[in-house]
Amino acid sequence: MRGKMGNIRETFAKNLRKSRRKCGLTQAQLAEKAKVSTHYIALIELARNIPKVVTIERLAKALNVEMYELFITPLSPAMEIKKLQESIVAELKDIVKESVDEAFEHERKKQKRKTP
Repeated sequence: MRGKMGNIRETFAKNLRKSRRKCGLTQAQLAEKAKVSTHYIALIELARNIPKVVTIERLAKALNVEMYELFITPLSPAMEIKKLQESIVAELKDIVKESVDEAFEHERKKQKRKTP
């Protein structure tokens, strides 16, 4: 049975392992900080177990991350760049539109003042 819970476990496992390695911790060191066994950390990282909320809180604190970060699927660097580019393009379009609208409005008012 590989439903949503399987995906959550796999995502959590991958993020936990990645965060642990980023912090330079071994499974044993993380286990000690989170007050769980090394075996339990191994089971989580193998996506065979999902911890209770209180344990997730301790793991997140030990890794200096927010709890939700352990559950999200991060975007690839290419997708991050694409998303950023789209955001910048949208903002630039808004700025250009506002500038053009202001220029037209200014010109309209100027023309209105000239006509008697």
